[in-house]
Amino acid sequence: MVKQKNIPQLRFPEFEGDWETNKIGKIFSISAGGDISKENVSSTKTDIFKYPIYANAEKDKGFYAYSNIFKFDKDVVTIAGRGVNMGIAHARKDKFYPIVRLLVLEPTIESSVVFWEYAINKLNFYVESTGVPQLTAPQISTYKISFPTLPEQQKIASFFTAIDQKISQLKRKKTLLEQYKKGVMQKIFSQQFRFKDDNGQEFPKWEKKKFGDVYSFKNNNSYPRESLNYEKGSVKNIHYGDIHTKLNTWFDITKEEIPYINENLPIERISLDNYCKEGDLVFADASEDLTDVGKSIELVNLNNEKVLSGLHTILARPDLSKMAIGFGGYLAKSIAVRKQIMKEAQGSKVSSISAKKLSGVQLNIPNQEEQTKIANFLSAIDDKINHTEKQMEKAEVWKKGLMQQMFV
Repeated sequence: MVKQKNIPQLRFPEFEGDWETNKIGKIFSISAGGDISKENVSSTKTDIFKYPIYANAEKDKGFYAYSNIFKFDKDVVTIAGRGVNMGIAHARKDKFYPIVRLLVLEPTIESSVVFWEYAINKLNFYVESTGVPQLTAPQISTYKISFPTLPEQQKIASFFTAIDQKISQLKRKKTLLEQYKKGVMQKIFSQQFRFKDDNGQEFPKWEKKKFGDVYSFKNNNSYPRESLNYEKGSVKNIHYGDIHTKLNTWFDITKEEIPYINENLPIERISLDNYCKEGDLVFADASEDLTDVGKSIELVNLNNEKVLSGLHTILARPDLSKMAIGFGGYLAKSIAVRKQIMKEAQGSKVSSISAKKLSGVQLNIPNQEEQTKIANFLSAIDDKINHTEKQMEKAEVWKKGLMQQMFV
């Protein structure tokens, strides 16, 4: 029988030979950060690690103190020992002060801690637990891991560090674009910033109107997720959960994924007037988070497909003689409108807004030509944000694929 070589599928050309395999406990000295009591912390900032204190949940939550307990002078790898991020590893360079529930791995051989961060994150830790999953030092010490020589470790670490830096740059770019959009929206809808017409002339003053003056309400359906599917059907459905989690301000059905209504349901009883039209706003009428109640999208392209507004939504149709398609979605997300919606929302555990309450929301509306300029301007920013997000996603997928091929 030919012995299978212990080498990765993808490798830098200057390296060859099998990788070594050993138990983590043979490669690292493993310890754990512990609880830090109040007598060992200070509220005065020094060069030591910032540590959150939660000894008294009511009094101390949000208070940060400082401690030099559990100090490590060497480069180490830390692994989250509990919770949803259990098993996630990070390389810590220079001085590091691990806190509670972190396992600390100090290499006992000459190696790259950054390499170990990536290699350990490729491992699949499994812990049987009826409560919060937890990794311990004895458990992790038994896992086997493969590794190359130090020069190859350093090459791999540098390569993935460069990828992560690129991903971080994209995340930063997205954050800056979102901050810019937020700031410019505030200036536009407070009229600190005004557009001009194609001749360089100022547009007329904005008019105050109630939401119910420019929008009418249509009926939605109450089909739950169990009545929907992503494979087949003649009518698609906008579910309030999708508004909360994934749908863009401008809803273009050719770029979004929403489910079909199951074909065995009696949708023929639904009036044609209650089918969605381009320009409609669809609001999620309820949320456990007050800041999300009344979150909305505007339907700008339905591609001649049949679409209904679903469970826990409010379907609002504009008077197109007063509202330009594309503007309403941004108007509904302006600070002034959002504050009114949150003020009108009702409920203790779950906040909700009704069509009646929504109809009384005060709007400040420019003429349609200025509406179009505003909508196109903000949409261009959204396009840049979405493009950056797609670049991030592609980079993450690329990294994941390389991780599978470049480690044994």
